[in-house]
Amino acid sequence: MQQFIDYCMGKIGASADYPFGPEPLVMKVGGKMFALISNSSISLKCDPVIAENLRQQHSSVKPGYHLNKKHWNSIEIDGSLTVQDINDMIDHSYTLVVKSLPKAKREALV
Repeated sequence: MQQFIDYCMGKIGASADYPFGPEPLVMKVGGKMFALISNSSISLKCDPVIAENLRQQHSSVKPGYHLNKKHWNSIEIDGSLTVQDINDMIDHSYTLVVKSLPKAKREALV
C-alpha cells in the first residue's frame, strides 16, 4: 500500500489525514478527499459511468464502502489489477476532485 500512498502524496497539493481514526488514511487535495487507503483496499472517486464499467470488468472493484456508491469505488488490492491500473484510477479521482474545487483553490495548485 505504501506505493499508492507515495503516489498520492506525489500529487500537487496532496495531504494526508486521519479524520476517522487510525484507519483509513485519507488523501485530500484542496480539503476534499480523493482517496481513502486501508490495509487491503483503496477507495477512489470516479465518474459514475466509468465506475459502473470498472465494476463490471473487475471483480476487485466494488461500490464505495461507506461512501456514495454512485461516485466512489473501493478496490481490493489483491493482485488482480496492475499498479498502473490503480495509479490511473488515482489520477482520475484526483482530477475529478481538483475540477470540483473553487477556481481560487484550483489556481493555487499550479
